[in-house]
Amino acid sequence: MKTANRAVALINRFLMGLGVIALGVQLAATSAAAQTESLDALFAELKVATADDWQAVEKKIWAQWSKSGSNAMDLLLERGKAEMEKGNYTEAVNHFSALIDHAPEFAEGWNARASAWFALERYGLSMVDIRQTLLLEPRHFGAMSGLATILMQLERPKDALKIYQQVQDIHPNRPEVQQGIQRLSDSVEGVEL
Repeated sequence: MKTANRAVALINRFLMGLGVIALGVQLAATSAAAQTESLDALFAELKVATADDWQAVEKKIWAQWSKSGSNAMDLLLERGKAEMEKGNYTEAVNHFSALIDHAPEFAEGWNARASAWFALERYGLSMVDIRQTLLLEPRHFGAMSGLATILMQLERPKDALKIYQQVQDIHPNRPEVQQGIQRLSDSVEGVEL
């Protein structure tokens, strides 16, 4: 009888554990859906923002992108960014790689590592991480701008121009994008006389 009671108690604990896990998955899904809705609203706002308020909207988007849903993962992101600021790009790659290992669905981890690879002049690795960033967040104007910069480094101005034009569709007020389009349009299409 005692063995049967223990077995029932273990089964109940296991089932309760599954309920807690299911609740955690449901909460995470709800949080991701809420973040997507928030980002959708911010991107709509960014598209119609004026020269006076686009920076505030962009800042809110970056803040959303920097939230993984896990304090530990956010800490890895911050540590990597701190190493980037110090110029310790290899250490930054290590932090971002650990972040990606634990949260492969977190687009900003991939984007951050792409930036570190770029700083190390490892353009191929940077492009791989940009690709993953864009698979997870197709509107990531930061990753797209990084890709355009790499394409210019690789002397592919036509491709860089196409990317900048895509960024402009998402983020019409970014001065660097407008300047990149103008500069590349002149070199790719020529200057009218």
